[in-house]
Amino acid sequence: MNKDQLVKQVANDTKLSNKDVDLTINQTLEVIMHALTNGDKVTLHGFGSFENRTRAARKGRNPQTGEEMQIPESKRPVFSAGKKFKDALNCK
Repeated sequence: MNKDQLVKQVANDTKLSNKDVDLTINQTLEVIMHALTNGDKVTLHGFGSFENRTRAARKGRNPQTGEEMQIPESKRPVFSAGKKFKDALNCK
């Protein structure tokens, strides 16, 4: 399912306009990204949580030359599914 399909499904289920649903989804994602950028954790009870994790600096190799290089520390977003979400996936 892509974003357009998600918007149509939610609009159909809620009887809201596609424009309103699209705006709500975009704003929700912006708020989540902004919170993670500020180092906050976002928890949606029953669905899951989003948080930042720091990946330590490490040594790597250039695949073309084989030359050793230093890969700097970086942050990455992580999603952890909640119990209700996991149960829904495992219950068919």
